Amino acid sequence: MAGVNKCLKYSMFIFNFLFWVCGCIILGVSIWLRVSKDAQKELGLQDGGFLSAVDLMIAVGAIIMVLGFLGCCGAIKESGCLLLLFFIGLFLILVLQITAGVLGVVYKPKIEQQLNITFHELLPLSTQPEPFKESLYILQQENKCCGLVKGYSDWGNIIPQSCNCVPPNDCTTVSGRPVYKEACGTSIVDYFKNHLIIIIGIAFGLALVELFGLGFSMTLYCQIKK
Repeated sequence: MAGVNKCLKYSMFIFNFLFWVCGCIILGVSIWLRVSKDAQKELGLQDGGFLSAVDLMIAVGAIIMVLGFLGCCGAIKESGCLLLLFFIGLFLILVLQITAGVLGVVYKPKIEQQLNITFHELLPLSTQPEPFKESLYILQQENKCCGLVKGYSDWGNIIPQSCNCVPPNDCTTVSGRPVYKEACGTSIVDYFKNHLIIIIGIAFGLALVELFGLGFSMTLYCQIKK
């Protein structure tokens, strides 16, 4: 034990303590969003897809907490077993993260094609469930568009009030009524593309931080074994 570098040991401890704190924050906020009906209503998280994302964040926060705890204990107690468990867990996360990032880069050009297929399956929009239509009403008002693929005709014979257009916006006239000419599909595709770039950037940025963690843990593990 005398050969263990104290600077490395405490650097490893501080790194994993911050890692553990991040896990606590992610887990705490995610649980709050999951159980607080007021927060879900205010942030618009009542949709099942958003709640599934919150459940995923709860799992991520819990995993980060456990790994941070293993890393802290392994460093401060100079336990090779705990450090090895931390290394294996972090390495598996890194592999999954890089895989997800690479798949995101590879499939990014196919997003528009897949979304357009999905949009066509939803037509006519007037036959969709009320929660979906209410979300689309809000989307149309905020982005000044109507429909998903071809425009107002996506709604069939029932064009909602959220499609009403006021000049100088790009309008077209339907039965004497001005409605938005542009479909919302373009805005949705751009939204997904832009956010995918952000997610890919975060994934690879975190990968660099995790590489430092792997280097710290393996170096300290080797010193302990010597």
